[in-house]
Amino acid sequence: MASMASFALFLLFHLHMVTAALGVQPVITAASMVSRAPPPPASLLSHSFYRRTCPDAEGIIHRKVQAWINKDFTLAAALIRLHFHDCAVRGCDASILLNYRRSERRALASKTLRGFRVIDDIKAELERKCPRTVSCSDILTAAARDATILAGGPFWEVPFGRKDGRITIAAEAERVPQGRENVTALIDYFRHLGLDVLDLVALSGAHTIGRAACHTFNDRLYNFNRTRKPDPNLKPPFLNLLRRQCKKDMDLVFLDATTPKMFDTAYFKNLQKKLGLLTTDQALQSDERTSSFVDLMANQPFLFESQFSASMVKLGNVGVLVRKNEGEIRVNCNFINRRRK
Repeated sequence: MASMASFALFLLFHLHMVTAALGVQPVITAASMVSRAPPPPASLLSHSFYRRTCPDAEGIIHRKVQAWINKDFTLAAALIRLHFHDCAVRGCDASILLNYRRSERRALASKTLRGFRVIDDIKAELERKCPRTVSCSDILTAAARDATILAGGPFWEVPFGRKDGRITIAAEAERVPQGRENVTALIDYFRHLGLDVLDLVALSGAHTIGRAACHTFNDRLYNFNRTRKPDPNLKPPFLNLLRRQCKKDMDLVFLDATTPKMFDTAYFKNLQKKLGLLTTDQALQSDERTSSFVDLMANQPFLFESQFSASMVKLGNVGVLVRKNEGEIRVNCNFINRRRK
């Protein structure tokens, strides 16, 4: 057996050298000689998935998102955040949309999530045009992309073919970063999702739009690290502004204090000036593992937009359900389908 294995390795090496010299790719690979591993789920997604079954799916999603954001611009950030919270728990399977007792949607960490009505509206229209065809997870992923564009951000192609999950657990949603973690905890969480440090910094740039509830950063204003003092990194004018804006825990404050309605690099420039709102925001500038990426994106808008697009594609591919016996196409995004007898 050992001699056969040695001969196989010799054959592969010889074949590699010959094909390299000829400038062609070998047909036989080490993986194909040993065993054929199944392709990763994300590789089964396709940009043309609905081309025949629902050719106007993306058009319907875009028009609906645009109509809602025209009425309320804050929904752009809400849809991006809703997509992240979905993918951050069990992968991008629309489990955040399930509306049951003790579901992710009912978790304390999900209390300020918005955009559910937008997804319901899109789904209702798609069910009229293409019944039981377009998944809620695909809708949410495309809606996050379109929300980014409508806020002035970049375009990227969304591959489709996700199915919707049937499991949702509130306790799992509580593990999503809430704005007070240190950089090590953030890096570990993103690594758990298959995302790296560059993805962490780029995706944090979504905070160039959107708002945060005061309870997520109140400790920075009055009792930082249980010292009964404010965070020393907060400059006095910014500290006083935040204290005036935060009368109640659920009051909302813009994450970007300078250009809150524009998808731009001001978020990163704010971090350089110590104007980051959340602990997790400002920590990206002070930690050597992330600070260089913050500086790069602050000064190079094209780099930020291109990396944000790439990182959003990676996020949208996390834990997708694509195979025959996985998930379903929900008729109503709020509930799993009734089993057919």
